[in-house]
Amino acid sequence: MQSKHLLWNSLKFLLFVGLGCLLLYLLYQSQNASYQNYCQETGIAAEDCNLLAKIWNDFRTANYFWILAAVFCYVISCVSRSIRWKMLLKPLGYQPNFWNAFMTLMLGYFANLGLPRMGEVLRPATLARYEDVPFEKAIGTIVVERAVDVLMLALMMGLGFLLQFDVLWGYLRDNADIDDLINRFLGNGLLWIAAILGLIVAVLVYVYRAVLLKNAFVQKILFFLKGLWDGVVSIGKLERPIAYIAHTFNIWFMYYLMTYLAFFAFAPTAVLSPIVGLMVFLFGALGIVVPTPGGMGAYQTLVTSALVIYGLDSSDGFSFSNMLFFAIQIGANVLLGLIALLVLPIYNRE
Repeated sequence: MQSKHLLWNSLKFLLFVGLGCLLLYLLYQSQNASYQNYCQETGIAAEDCNLLAKIWNDFRTANYFWILAAVFCYVISCVSRSIRWKMLLKPLGYQPNFWNAFMTLMLGYFANLGLPRMGEVLRPATLARYEDVPFEKAIGTIVVERAVDVLMLALMMGLGFLLQFDVLWGYLRDNADIDDLINRFLGNGLLWIAAILGLIVAVLVYVYRAVLLKNAFVQKILFFLKGLWDGVVSIGKLERPIAYIAHTFNIWFMYYLMTYLAFFAFAPTAVLSPIVGLMVFLFGALGIVVPTPGGMGAYQTLVTSALVIYGLDSSDGFSFSNMLFFAIQIGANVLLGLIALLVLPIYNRE
């Protein structure tokens, strides 16, 4: 049984890593073709036109003071997120140690690099092990976190859309057929089949609810859902709601600042404005949502696209997106995740 579980997890890991690598490869191929055209137009000899060499040179000549400043902002956001998590757990009667909350958070982010969303399970499971917080209640608080994060992302996207409506609408008008996209979405047969099946299942569950409620397996699920719900409603029992809101805004401000400060590390982006920083951050945030390790591939695609909208050469956009991705998702998360993995058992040895 254990070997089957290990095999299944390994296959999922390979699938998601493969998807991320495929997206990154396709993006690289696209950027390489554009770079070759750029070389031809500007008279650069073919033997001197190497995109990988350009990316390596961009990395080598970057100002790492600003990269470290971006990483520092990321760490501050993680500190605020850990404190905010403790606030949600307190109304449930649990007050975990800050360092345990912080290290389990970093361990979760580290796990997400291997298997997307695995960290959302590993994080409460690890806290349950070291702090005796029931798993279902801990994961309920994470559901609250994600809901608040979605709200904040929606608010920031709304702000970005209002500030840059003309730019975004002009780009969509010139590069996408909006009517065609809407028609394709509404004409998707699988979507309608899924909706009909979902409705049928909902009706059957309602009709046979009395029988289902007597089933032992269903009762276990309901017990888990009750604990989950306890975690969710903890947001309504906060002792310091203003502090919770302040930490929420600080998390997202640090995310934005992380992207904008990184602009100064790279000469082509150093001249871009704070508003462009906001738009690049929002595009990148959407890329992180894609189920690949750390958003790999999708993040680079969307950040590069955002920078192209604001006049940057696509090869420079590709270099910048990789700088920020590898500094935060690979550098910071791997380093802090490994530290957490090693330190947690020692810190909690008693």
